[in-house]
Amino acid sequence: MTHLIDCPICGSSSLVDFIKLPNLPIYCNLLWADRQEAKDCPKGDIELAFCDQCGGIVNVVFDPEKLGYSQDYENSLHYSSRFQSYVEALANRLIEQHQLHNKTIVEIGCGKGDFLAMLCEQGNNSGIGFDSSYVERPEHEALGDRLKFIKDFYSEKYVEYQGDFVCCRQVLEHVQKPADLLDPLRKTLDADAKTVVFFEVPNALYTIRNMMVWDVIYEHCTYFTPSSLSYAFTNAGYTVSETSEEFGGQFLSIEAQPAKHSEPAADIDAIAQLSKDIADFKTRFETQTQRWEARLSQLFEQGKKVAIWGSGSKGVTFLNLLNQGGKVEYAVDINPRKQGKFIPGTGQKIVSPEHVAQHPTDVVIVMNPLYKEEIRDMLKEIGLSPEILTTESF
Repeated sequence: MTHLIDCPICGSSSLVDFIKLPNLPIYCNLLWADRQEAKDCPKGDIELAFCDQCGGIVNVVFDPEKLGYSQDYENSLHYSSRFQSYVEALANRLIEQHQLHNKTIVEIGCGKGDFLAMLCEQGNNSGIGFDSSYVERPEHEALGDRLKFIKDFYSEKYVEYQGDFVCCRQVLEHVQKPADLLDPLRKTLDADAKTVVFFEVPNALYTIRNMMVWDVIYEHCTYFTPSSLSYAFTNAGYTVSETSEEFGGQFLSIEAQPAKHSEPAADIDAIAQLSKDIADFKTRFETQTQRWEARLSQLFEQGKKVAIWGSGSKGVTFLNLLNQGGKVEYAVDINPRKQGKFIPGTGQKIVSPEHVAQHPTDVVIVMNPLYKEEIRDMLKEIGLSPEILTTESF
């Protein structure tokens, strides 16, 4: 096993390990149709380290050779009304802020193409999406030749696909060395054209400060703070115009443009505070997991049926990290593509809300606190009122 020594964001040798999570599934959003295969899924270790020079957080034992995304990879969140409202508002904001009307938009890591299609529909734009896991969707046919998808990773060989606006959401955290994506993109952009690039990543500050250890997954080799995200972009030749927290603070966005000259600079005060936050996270981590294990054990002894709601990254880490995770009966998910499949590592079946109506549960643990009220309303609609816990309950 190789152990990273230098920070992949700034190149310094100031990485300090602070938490180890062994033997977790390497894929949280791969669809497993067989329970035993799900339990026997490939696993890997996570050892997070903090860089006190740029504020970056990285998995120092990440092995990119373990990963390879396919069309069986499913991480769309658009089935949630809460999330759908967020992306619609984001699309509207970007269209109005950057006058994206009758323009060409490039999306790197477009997934199933939902967000790119939205930008094209609402702004009468044309779009080019890059993603090796893209699957053709009939609903995209209405846009005709205004929407094109390339089933490949973005690289310099696609320099001919120039856009008036470039977006990339929830991708950079999967790239072990951010410059491997940011540098090729920068080389294809004309500094005089002032093309705006918009990136969105998980917000490591939210994870650390809210003890959301369930956000830590193998697929994310890099965890960005505002400081480290800005550093990565300026170091790659961009001028950063704005960074902001999105989606209740869980996401971090950045807007930048290619620069003729840029000088990376770290936010010393922010990094000093982050160092304190990480020390607190390290201290509280074991207590957090022990409390959840005790709570699940107590519910089991009381004869209570327990389900989690949300079979994505948070749900997978939650079940695999806790020794009592096997005492959860099933996982609920409103994404129909996931229903009938199984949780990697622990093997719980992923079911629909309708299944819950037929097989009631006493306790529902909501994996993402932002969806709590939406889930409570859905449960009421099917005549159920179980005890609802969230991952912030302790």
